[in-house]
Amino acid sequence: MTINQEPDRYSLQPKKFVLWLFIVSSIIFFAGLTSGFIVYSGGGARKALNVDLPKVFIYSTIVIILSSVTMHLAYLGTKRLKFAQQKLWLWVSLLLGIVFIALQVYGWAVWTNLGIFFINSNATISFVYAFTFFHILHIVAGLIMIITALKSSYGPVPTVTNSFRMDITSIFWHFVDIVWIYLYVFLLLNR
Repeated sequence: MTINQEPDRYSLQPKKFVLWLFIVSSIIFFAGLTSGFIVYSGGGARKALNVDLPKVFIYSTIVIILSSVTMHLAYLGTKRLKFAQQKLWLWVSLLLGIVFIALQVYGWAVWTNLGIFFINSNATISFVYAFTFFHILHIVAGLIMIITALKSSYGPVPTVTNSFRMDITSIFWHFVDIVWIYLYVFLLLNR
């Protein structure tokens, strides 16, 4: 590590703090959405989520878990200074993130083909659309971070910067994975 890279590491730490603030605010946001769902659906059987979740959601859950594994492998590649490994697993994570979004959108298409729309007399269905929509927005943010980490792995950036970008990308990606698992289990338990 050169002397020029050392101050860079310390100047990057406030960015990690901002990431954690965003994660905490996102946790509060999703907790608020799920609390709203519980309060609304607590009003009787008419308000319950009385439709099955699209079956494709189980496949998207598997995809998001696999993407967490590949992100961890990319992280390990970076820490071990095996940048070819980092690139490979980042590309796989990026692809799995795109597949996840495609599966979620397909789930919406399944519901709309059955006549189950976002604007509905049963707001619990609208909540499911909102859960998935806002989660997809977080996935898109994660994909942007993966692209930034990929760019860092290909470009002439200091190892400290590359490692830092990989670190925050990994943290955020695991967070969005955990959020989806939470949402999916929550919806399964509240059908």
